[in-house]
Amino acid sequence: MNSVPKVPASHTGRALTAIINIALTGAAMLAGGEALSQEVAPVPPVPARGEASAEVVASGLSHPWGLAFLPGGRFLVTERPGRLRVVEADGRLGPPLAGLPQVAAGGQGGLLDVITDADFARNRRIFFCYTEPAPKGGGNSTALASATLAPDAAALQDVKVLFSQRPKVASQLHFGCRIVQAPDGHLFLTLGERYGRKEDAQRLDNHLGKVVRIAPTGGAAPGNPLAGRAGALPEIWSWGHRNPQGAAWGPDGRLWIHEHGAQGGDEINRPEAGRNYGWPVITYGENYGGGKIGEGTAKAGMEQPLHYWVPSIAPSGMAFLTSDRYGTAWKGSLFVGSLRFARLHRLELQGAQVVRDEYLLDGLGARIRDVRQGPDGWLYLLTDSPDGQLLRLRQR
Repeated sequence: MNSVPKVPASHTGRALTAIINIALTGAAMLAGGEALSQEVAPVPPVPARGEASAEVVASGLSHPWGLAFLPGGRFLVTERPGRLRVVEADGRLGPPLAGLPQVAAGGQGGLLDVITDADFARNRRIFFCYTEPAPKGGGNSTALASATLAPDAAALQDVKVLFSQRPKVASQLHFGCRIVQAPDGHLFLTLGERYGRKEDAQRLDNHLGKVVRIAPTGGAAPGNPLAGRAGALPEIWSWGHRNPQGAAWGPDGRLWIHEHGAQGGDEINRPEAGRNYGWPVITYGENYGGGKIGEGTAKAGMEQPLHYWVPSIAPSGMAFLTSDRYGTAWKGSLFVGSLRFARLHRLELQGAQVVRDEYLLDGLGARIRDVRQGPDGWLYLLTDSPDGQLLRLRQR
């Protein structure tokens, strides 16, 4: 049975405070005052007005994590234990591709996201991110690599590591690792703060809790906001992130991401160059088991999320629907997978504002890890389990 998750009483007062703050902000602006970063009001999830179903395209995938599309209706799918496979249009699984670098699979780490280059038809180039082990002494971090898919699609060739997150950390948590290629060809990569190093998300001398912008041949992309700033790494685009596991290029020509909160406080953000998104100084979540994190929910100089969830839905994967496959009512919506509640969220937008959050596939019973729109206009999902599936979303 569909139900709306209850917001804890501690957050009900916070939501009321947010609404009051928004009203006060508007009054200050009308009076000519300068408004600081203010709390945003929540938009609670509700059951979808229409029905949808999930059609199985392929099964037998071990914790599939990232999905890309190949010509001829085929798919490229990563499996977290460290395998990359081609899935045929009829659902047949190909053998693991040869040529991957060493992957430190364990916990939340392994072979994670994958995308095809915008010019794949000509260059057969792909980009993938994964947990890279330290050469010696233990530890690991998120790395981004490029490779050429062999003509027979049986192996990767010309593998090149474009970026390695610094520092390496002895942890199996919070890798982030979603890739988006902007229209100019540069790559955005989301990076987690590795859980035990959350304070580093506010420091600019490391890559923990950051979004970085990388040239497609490696190195910091030109025009990054911190280039030339003493004590700051030049790859950094934005900071103050926790564990972003969803990213997409929006129809507004901007990068959108979402990130896991702690206990509550999952966020959707549009990372802007040189902006601070607050973690762990401000958050709408709280410590596991209860207890305040940081300084509250708003602070001058730190950006507010566009949308947040309390309680957490544990978001993973996101895609904008730009096709007409599902009718005009859904076109332009943002779709986000939920690991915790094993369902799909459709966010209705007015500009950058979320005006409705409704969930689909509430009886799916499988954690949704990735969400992508295919070249055919359909939405495709990956489910996170030892016998994971590739699904196609249908309307009933």
